[in-house]
Amino acid sequence: MELDKYQEECKRTVKEFESDKIKIMTWGLGISGEAGDVAGCIKKTFAHDNDQKNGIRENLGDTMWYIANICNFFNWDLNEILEENMIKLRKRYPNGFTSKDAKRERVDWNEHYK
Repeated sequence: MELDKYQEECKRTVKEFESDKIKIMTWGLGISGEAGDVAGCIKKTFAHDNDQKNGIRENLGDTMWYIANICNFFNWDLNEILEENMIKLRKRYPNGFTSKDAKRERVDWNEHYK
């Protein structure tokens, strides 16, 4: 599925809230909750030998739903956000991941988005 189509489709299943503040807080907290569910499924799969891979997939999808709706809220294109993230990672890890690069002092990556 194309990300722009996914973002548009997500709008169909959004609950109406009494304020934008409650809306954005709900979606932000939703990401945290779904990320916790992903972590729990991974733990059960690998520490308790209880296969939860389907749960991992489902919760990753739910996390993406919240991310898409936050993007919609701010009128951001998810494709652009992902491209900006790749630009940042290419600059931080020009030759792929290294521990040395990971320990580097943080820089203002916004200068690279211009």
